[in-house]
Parts: sequence; C-alpha cells; structure tokens
Amino acid sequence: MASMGSDIRIQGDDNLQSMLLGTLMRKIKSRSWKKQRYFKLQDDCMTIWYQSKKAGNAHCTFSVGDVEAVREGHQSEVLLSIANEFPADRCFTLVFRGRRNNLDLVAESAEEAQSWIKGMRKLIENLENMGEREKLDQWISDWFKKADKNNDGRMNFKEVQDLLKMMNVDMNEHHALHLFTMADKSQTGSLEDDEFLLFYKMLTEREDILRVFQEYSTDGQKLSQSDLEEFLREEQLEGGNIQQHSNQLIECYEPSDAAKLMKAMTFDGFLMYLGSSDGSIFNPQQRGIFQDMSQPLCHYFISSSHNTYLMEDQLRGQSSVEGYIRALNRGCRCVEVDCWDGPNGEPIVYHGHTFTSKILFKDVVIAVGNYAFKVSEYPVIMSIENHCSVEQQRVMAQHLNNILGDKLLKSTLDSKALIELPSPQDLKGKILLKAKKMGGLEEKFSGTLGDSLTGEVSEEDEAAEIDEDNQHRESIRYRVKKSKQRLSKELSDCVVYCRSVRFRSFKHSRNHSKFYEVASFTESKARKHLREAGAEFVHHNSQQLTRVYPTGFRTDSSNFNPQEMWNAGCQIVALNFQTAGEGMDLNDGLFSQNGRCGYVLKPSFMRDTVKRFDPDMPQQQDKYQPVVLTVQVISGQQLPKVNIKKDSIVDPLVRVEIHGVPMDQAKQETRYIDNNGFNPVWYDTLRFTIHTPEIAIVRFVVEDYDKTSKNDFVGQYTLPLSCMQQGYRHIHLLSKDGTSISPSSLFVHVRITDLE
Repeated sequence: MASMGSDIRIQGDDNLQSMLLGTLMRKIKSRSWKKQRYFKLQDDCMTIWYQSKKAGNAHCTFSVGDVEAVREGHQSEVLLSIANEFPADRCFTLVFRGRRNNLDLVAESAEEAQSWIKGMRKLIENLENMGEREKLDQWISDWFKKADKNNDGRMNFKEVQDLLKMMNVDMNEHHALHLFTMADKSQTGSLEDDEFLLFYKMLTEREDILRVFQEYSTDGQKLSQSDLEEFLREEQLEGGNIQQHSNQLIECYEPSDAAKLMKAMTFDGFLMYLGSSDGSIFNPQQRGIFQDMSQPLCHYFISSSHNTYLMEDQLRGQSSVEGYIRALNRGCRCVEVDCWDGPNGEPIVYHGHTFTSKILFKDVVIAVGNYAFKVSEYPVIMSIENHCSVEQQRVMAQHLNNILGDKLLKSTLDSKALIELPSPQDLKGKILLKAKKMGGLEEKFSGTLGDSLTGEVSEEDEAAEIDEDNQHRESIRYRVKKSKQRLSKELSDCVVYCRSVRFRSFKHSRNHSKFYEVASFTESKARKHLREAGAEFVHHNSQQLTRVYPTGFRTDSSNFNPQEMWNAGCQIVALNFQTAGEGMDLNDGLFSQNGRCGYVLKPSFMRDTVKRFDPDMPQQQDKYQPVVLTVQVISGQQLPKVNIKKDSIVDPLVRVEIHGVPMDQAKQETRYIDNNGFNPVWYDTLRFTIHTPEIAIVRFVVEDYDKTSKNDFVGQYTLPLSCMQQGYRHIHLLSKDGTSISPSSLFVHVRITDLE
C-alpha cells in the first residue's frame, strides 16, 4: 500500500531513522508525575507508538496528523515547572489539534530531543504538502492496516466485511462479494495492495459526479477545454479569464499527460478538481487578507475570547497560560485577564470567588508577548479585569512594560491623535490594554492630569455587572461594590485607546462618550438594548468599541449565539474558546475569511454614522436587496462513525442553518438515509430567503438520526454567505472541535439569486 514513508526518502534522513528505531523518553504530566515511556515512529511514518503502563492498555498510538506543532524547550506550563530539573535542550512539547492535552517530553540527551523535534516537524510539513489524492491514498492505507488483522499484507473476504462495517458501509453480502471477486485479479481469494485500491475505487464510484461530467462532456469521455470553460461559466458562475482558469485547473488536477497535451480533462481529473480547494464551497479569493484594513478599529468584528485562562468550566476548571496560547493561535485578537492580589506581591490570574486554579499574571504576559503575532500581525487587546491593590497594580504595570517593551502601546499615534480610533493597519504588532483609566487622552495631551501616584475610578467590574443584572437569581451572588476603586497611575498610563467605562444610556453616550471608551455588557444586558433600541445600538457601535461577554450563570463555560451581538455591530463578542459547539462554530466561520487575521470589516451600513441600520427591519435599508439561497444537498462521502458499537452504521441527515438578522434565522433538513454513512445520496433541495446577506452565516450540520433520542453530531462546516462559491461544490466537514475529519465531505449545488 502506498505510504508516506516512500515519499520522504527515509534512508537519507537520520532524524527519521532514529525515530523508527525508537527512543526512551520521560513523559511529564506534573512536577510529581514523570514516567519513562518508549516512543517509536511506525513504518508508515504516520503513526507514533508508545508503551503505556495503564492497566489493560499496554501501548498507545497517535497519528502525526493529530499534531499541530512542536514546541522546543520549556514552552509549556508543565515543562516550565520542572525547568530547574531538566535543561531546555532536552525538552519539547507536542501540541495536538482541537482540545486534546499537550504531550510534554524530556529526552535523555539534547541530540535525541533534536531528532524528534526536527523529525516531527518534517513529518507535519510533509503531511501539509500532500495533495488530495495522496491524502486519500493515505486514508485508504490506514484502513487497510486496521482491517488486516493478521498483518499478512492481504485481506480475505471476512476481513473486508469487517472493514466495511468499520467504514460505515452497510452492504448486502452478495454485492460485497461481487465487488471483492472483481477486484481479486490474482484469484487468490484475498486482496493485496493494488487490488484493495481497485476494490475501494469500485466501492466509491461517484455516480453523482459522473452525471455532471457527462452533461458537459461533448463525447462522454473527456471535457475538452471549451467543455470545461462552459462548465465553469454556466454552472460554477466563475468570472474573470475563464480560458486561463480552465488551463490552470487542467495543469493542476489532470493526472493524464496525454489529456494535458490535448488541453482536456478526464473524469479522474474532474473528480480531483471538485474535491480540491478550487472545488470547495469556500471562495479561495477570500481566504487571504482582502479587506480594507485602514479603517478605525470600531469598524471591525474582532475575534475575542472570554475567561481565556480557563481550560474547562468556570467553577473548578484549570487555569493555564495554554488557554492564551491556543486562543492566539486560533486568530483570537482580544484576550481576557482576570487579575487578583497574589502571594509574595505577585498578581495572579484566575476566576475570582471560585475553585479554579491560579496562574501568575507575569506568565500570562510572557505568553501573550510570545504568541500575539504568530498567526496575525494585527493588534491584540488585553482586556484587564482588575481586582488588585494599588501595590500589585504597580507590579502589573512593571511586568507589562518590562516583558512587552515596544509591543505595548503606551501613547497615541500622532496622525490619529484625538479624532478617531486608529486602524488595525496602524496598530500592527501592537498590544493594547483595555482597562480603567484615570482621566482621558485629552488631559494627557494638555498635561492637566498631574503627577498623582494613584487616583479613583468608578467601579465597573464584571462581578458587579453580573450581580446587578441578575438580582432575582441567588445562585452566584457577589456584593455590589458602589465604592470607588483606587487605581495606580502606572497601570492607568498603560491604557490608551481602550478605556473601560460604565455604560449609562445611548443618549448619554451620544453626548458625552469619547471615541476611545469601551463599554462592556453581559449577554442579557446586550439583548435588552438590542430589543429596545437596535438601531441606536448599531449607531453607537459605528463610533465606539463594545464588548459583550457570557453571563456569570454559564458556570459550564457554555456560549451564547454571537450572531445576535454581531447583528448590533458589537465588535468584541467574547466567547469561551475552550467550549466546542454552535457558538464557536459561528465564530470560526466568521473569522475563517480575511486571512484568519481576527479582524473582519463590518458591512458599510453598520459603519455609517449618519444613517441607521435596524437589524429588526432590514428592509428599510437604502440598498436593501434580499437574496434567495438554494442548496441542493446531493451526497455525502466517508462520514465518520459516531457510535462505537461494532455493528452500528450512521443514518445521516443534513441540516442547513442560516444565522443572521432575526428575519433571516432559519433551519431546514434533508430526510435521513438508512444505514449509510459511507456514500449516502439525497438530492434534496432547501431554499432560504435572506434579507441581510452581508452578515448572514451558513452552517451545515450532519447528524446521525435517532428516533428515540437526540441525534448524534457527525460533522459541521460554517462559513459566511459572502464567501460561498456557487455551482457544484464539496464541503469538507469539521469535527465538533473545528478540526478536519478528512476525507468526510458533502457534495452540494449552490445558487444565490436576487429575490424578484
């Protein structure tokens, strides 16, 4: 079976050779949990095997594809905690995709550590550079190995039947035997490498795509260049230079050199094209940064995290700097830091009044400084929830200045001094503090603030907000502090463009607010304002930043639907990044465009400071043009098994959800298909009228239908309507965690037309 090993030329790579031989290393879970384990790269160069002492679990494996990154040295909390015991050059961390815990390892020598660090990085890079066909071959190869129980490199019919069950195929035994016999060219009663590939190919015949191919092929054998151009123009609704585009597609996806010479595309090439990023539902032109990044900060939606330090729930969860690293690596641009007085004069970060563990403020600042600009060069906002004494606030200011240095924005940008917020472009590479501040920017400029070492600001922390918001509820009570909070001048001086203020009313804001002031709302307060004065809220957000965060009663760290808040133009809609589900799917979907840089430009009607957009009445907009979205859900491919029972097969259905202004909220489902998660076919058509397409987000969800209990989640994919490509498209499904579950996909046909 084709495997990655052959592609890598292992013979010439000492690091991979060393990994194949295996290495004894220490697996570290805490200061007291350090156990020796034997780690070895399997021959497929895709799997790491290691010996575990867990009862009944002699060894474990994980796939190279599950590893997102390799960190060298003491770059995790666990390894930092044992830094005095093991030198940095022997330590490294494997960071897994999704929400799986890191694996912290210590090698016996610096050389062995380097072998694994360099080897793993090479394997990850190799995987990322694989084409769709190679990925599929690898996936088939993995299944072959799983099913080849006696490891003889061949599969008898019984093994093939077991494999079909594992792969979510409920196939009539007679039909399965027919395919098996056709594939068994050597007539040995078992399938070897190429025979198994042939069997798989017969199993996955794409009748749905063949139908489209034959509709556009003049001779039924191939697509000539003019056939392909017609398909791209008429069906895929592609603009620009179609001739050039068709040439590129043939060059890129056509496997046959003979067809390439004829400037034609065979069925195999057509299949490859439709399964690629060019044939995906997400418009590749909107993957990179394509928006104007020179507008004021308040004109953008900003990817924002709540309780960033938490890895689990809000009552007993673990606090960790890993939460900051993960959020920043996902493109988050606003992180929350809940600061309290700690022992030895060092401020700590944790969820106050709860049993969550505590981390040092200093360590959070180091993590933010190290990871702020790894995936996006645009500014990061540190939203400070300040409960510290004046003395420890001074320590906070010291750490911010010493650790962040020039990255910390300490003064206004001359060109935009006192008129409006600077842009993401202006603030590239800068970290901004959002916190309370004594006085405003004006006093700073005129020098009237004086040199007082401390000052007082009105109390407006989240705890007081939550209490006031929910006085009729008794579950989490905090004493509302009406007192003034004492603030150190040093910390106050670190705040420039994001001064936290208490919101009074939209009328008060219109008359008194400054452009650099930020109001924060719990989700319930924000909903109340949206209900009572939606257009006012949108107008307020055209000039100032607003932060919305989950109510304190979400002790399980669940998320609200962020779309409601985006409808009001709220920029900093803070979600619990540690919690998978619909809220994070929508957040990932909105911010999957524009280079995943964490900033998305709001539509023009939300930036207009004169005219007002009312999310409840979108038809009053000047350029109101509703559209009709028609999605034909055609088929599914290799859906993952969700029930671990050996004989259970998925009964899949597809739900398409529209998230947008209230008039646009809608859901429709296909019927469910009995016992087929491998290649279900629907041809079901769903239609939606969308009144504000500019902010609509479309979520595709696949579920395993169950008539007696709640359907099981299978996979999802979420994207802005504005980023959808039309025509025949594949949707590459993601897990609950937002990670790829390749090669699982849906095949759909999309049309977006103006409502007549």
